[in-house]
Amino acid sequence: MKQLIQNFKTGELYVDDIPDPSISSGQVLVANLFSLISAGTERTSVSTAQASLLGKAKKRPDLVKQVLQNYRKEGFKATLEKVRTKLDSLSALGYSSAGVVLASMDTSGKYQPGDFVACAGVGYASHAEVICVPENLVAKVPEGVEIQHAAFSTLGAIALQGVRQADPKLGEHICVIGLGLLGQITCQILRANGCNVFGIDVSARMVELSNQTRSARALLRNDANLMPAIDNFTNGNGFDKVIITAAGKTNDPIELSGQILRKKGAVIIVGAVKMDVPRDPDFYRKELEMKLSCSYGPGRYDTKYEEEGHDYPYGYVRWTEQRNMEAFLRLLANRAIDLKPLITHVFNIDDAVKAYDIVLGKKIEPFVGILLKYADQDDKKDIVIINAKPLEKFNIGFIGAGSFAQSYLISSAKKYGILDTVVTRNGLHSKNVAQKFGFNQASSNPAHILENQSLNTLFIATQHDTHAKYVIDGLSANKAVFVEKPLAMNPEELNNVIMTYNKCSAPVLMVGFNRRFAHISQLARESFNNIGEPLIMNFRINAGFIPKDHWTQSDAGGGRIIGEICHFIDLMQFFTGSEPITVYADCINSSNNKLKNDDNISITVKFSDGSIGNLVYVANGDKSLPKERYEIFGGNKVFIIDDFNKGTLFQNNKEKHFKTSGKGHSQEIDAFFVNIEKGSGSPIPFRSLCLTTLTTFKIGESLVTGMVQTINL
Repeated sequence: MKQLIQNFKTGELYVDDIPDPSISSGQVLVANLFSLISAGTERTSVSTAQASLLGKAKKRPDLVKQVLQNYRKEGFKATLEKVRTKLDSLSALGYSSAGVVLASMDTSGKYQPGDFVACAGVGYASHAEVICVPENLVAKVPEGVEIQHAAFSTLGAIALQGVRQADPKLGEHICVIGLGLLGQITCQILRANGCNVFGIDVSARMVELSNQTRSARALLRNDANLMPAIDNFTNGNGFDKVIITAAGKTNDPIELSGQILRKKGAVIIVGAVKMDVPRDPDFYRKELEMKLSCSYGPGRYDTKYEEEGHDYPYGYVRWTEQRNMEAFLRLLANRAIDLKPLITHVFNIDDAVKAYDIVLGKKIEPFVGILLKYADQDDKKDIVIINAKPLEKFNIGFIGAGSFAQSYLISSAKKYGILDTVVTRNGLHSKNVAQKFGFNQASSNPAHILENQSLNTLFIATQHDTHAKYVIDGLSANKAVFVEKPLAMNPEELNNVIMTYNKCSAPVLMVGFNRRFAHISQLARESFNNIGEPLIMNFRINAGFIPKDHWTQSDAGGGRIIGEICHFIDLMQFFTGSEPITVYADCINSSNNKLKNDDNISITVKFSDGSIGNLVYVANGDKSLPKERYEIFGGNKVFIIDDFNKGTLFQNNKEKHFKTSGKGHSQEIDAFFVNIEKGSGSPIPFRSLCLTTLTTFKIGESLVTGMVQTINL
């Protein structure tokens, strides 16, 4: 399919062929017919990408702060690799479109192939021939609504949410500051609500458009008669409400709002404007109210609503993102809003770059609403050929290729063979990764790896809840499998993996427990070889806070016990060379709803050789403290590892210091391929992988029961 793409590093805009997206539960697959360019928002995004590296830093100080924090924690090399990965990315543009349903896996069965729908969402309703959209960001188009008008639904919902925040009453005098596309739609909605609407803008053309369409009585901001006109319009009382739909760095819209509002009036901010609110004379003396409108309604920025499909109860949250979209579509169906005067350009997707030349001012031409048009989609194409490198001993496929895989796995794997196929659900992302690392093919369909007999090595770096399935599929297809942790999410999945593994003639399965492969971990293990007695291990992990709505805390991620603590159980097995036999865990009990209690946990593991491992894993510490510290005691020795940056061996009343770096990511890949070449299977025994996974499940059981749990594979 064709999609408009921007290279974030160079700022280049172009249309390219990429694989169609794949559909999963709770999503709707749609063939776009039209998509709307939101000039204000997209101009900012494009301009940021086209800025120099210094310019990008100035526009995104939040990202600069993240880079500095990462540098302090992981050092220059790892941070540089992450920055390169971020810069060498392709971005999708657009967030408002309309088309026809190709397939649907929505949980309610609401959408059927052939339905006309409006779609919303950054990263979903993109300027592309085929899109995959979560069900709560899709709305059916009523009969009688032109499909090109339905493509305005997201912007219409944003305008409608701003109006809802204003809570307009019939006959009120309301001013709209900023008469761009969003402001024009806002004026029409207010007029349909029975309000007396006045508009202000710095553009004579936008003022003229409002007056021509009679959506508002409008004047230029610098018109000498602006204040007398406002007095006449409001009978000298001032406006009941002001809605700011303008965008800009100036504070003028805020100051002007205070001047023209009546006492006890309200200003509602929809556009991105400077908000330096002057106390005197207006906001204080008139007791003015200020509200902000959050995009297109309740549900915005809530992953459970937008991505997981959990709707809010109708009786308690009357208007959500989706319901605002539906309400706007009904306004179109009832002819309460007329979008025809606002559509100034329609470009075919092949000519999308020309449309952005107008938006960015490279081509001086008046515009308001610009639509991109798409041809009918007959055939689904979920793979794109990038290269044609000949196959080698190791022919490698990746299912999943997020930032972790790009930073730590793909480059290391590339040293050992041909990167053949990369698969992600998002076709743009898969093609970006394929081009960046030199894969032969980019796809959105895992079958292109699993059913390819010439591809003999599979890396799995998807969300955690898919790991076990792809492991089983990969082993069943006789491929050597490397899967990022965790191996499985529950005992049933683990049992299915074990049964599949045991059926294979010469299975190779590796889980990404990288820490045991770090050079400093190897030194620590060697220090305790042949001591003939158990170890005491104290692990302290200052993991850092992750909010509850982060995907790792969801059902897809499984939480931090299954998703991350498995690392440290494996490392304990490595140091002791023995199996865990019992585990006991306890966590904090806090009434703070922001905290996840089992993110702050103390765990004790007993091993078959008599060793004991104590793990304190916390999310409520300070980030300035290094993340990981390991203390290992035994045989009159102590070995301490500090954040994999340095190690200290205490022996014979002396200290020996080691400088080191890295957590073993490249070394684990080396070990994986070397073992395959030797025919010796996985570098970590399969039984050990299963015991680590089972132990994480038993930790959860111990928290529930308050009792020691036996680990019996």
